[in-house]
Amino acid sequence: MASPKSNNPGGGRGRRDREEQQQPSEFQETVVRINRCAAVVKGGRRFSFSALVVVGNGKGKVGVGFGKAKDVQGAVEKGTKEARRSMLDIAIAANTIPHEIIGRFGSAVVKLRPAPKGRGVVACAAVRAVVENAGIQDIVTKSLGNPNPVNLVKATMDAVTRLRTREQVEALRGVKLS
Repeated sequence: MASPKSNNPGGGRGRRDREEQQQPSEFQETVVRINRCAAVVKGGRRFSFSALVVVGNGKGKVGVGFGKAKDVQGAVEKGTKEARRSMLDIAIAANTIPHEIIGRFGSAVVKLRPAPKGRGVVACAAVRAVVENAGIQDIVTKSLGNPNPVNLVKATMDAVTRLRTREQVEALRGVKLS
């Protein structure tokens, strides 16, 4: 005997999920990478997908999520949810970053340097996703080592979370910088 179908109009999703989909979002999201994985089974190949998603509000908040599912849309949704949960505040000074910094994750290294107004974002796709979603408009970057987008995004997040403005450094040290 087959089980009865649910009368839930959301297709099994909860009320909160439906409300999130209906509300216009203040966040911008970028799908950096979609990977396809194949498992060989008796009947052939079974595919699954993973998606790397970067979400930001363009005003100094940015988050990264990595979702896995049997279909692309499910993987992107899971990645987006994780990215929204992991959002962090970063320091921005006049549309650029306050100082030069190097971020590392695994064998990926990302150098971030402030740029003059009007220069734009000079970065590869993975680093650009994090920087633009955070709201940084002028920056020069250089990625070294591993070109894997997942490692580059995490190295960029390492760098931007360690940025400090002059005021933050003065407050931490308890002195006035000249």
